[in-house]
Amino acid sequence: MDINDLRAIATVMLFVAFIAIVVWAYSGKRKQAFDEAALLAVGEDDEVKRGGKVGQ
Repeated sequence: MDINDLRAIATVMLFVAFIAIVVWAYSGKRKQAFDEAALLAVGEDDEVKRGGKVGQ
């Protein structure tokens, strides 16, 4: 086993990890959590403009 074999194994492992992250990110189970996270920055600005405390 030489350095090229190790590089090939590392490349395959990183590709598998990338595919796993993509599947996790686009899975239907995570949609609601991502939608809520997308609105966090907008929701804080609205609270400040209305005079409310941030984080309520």
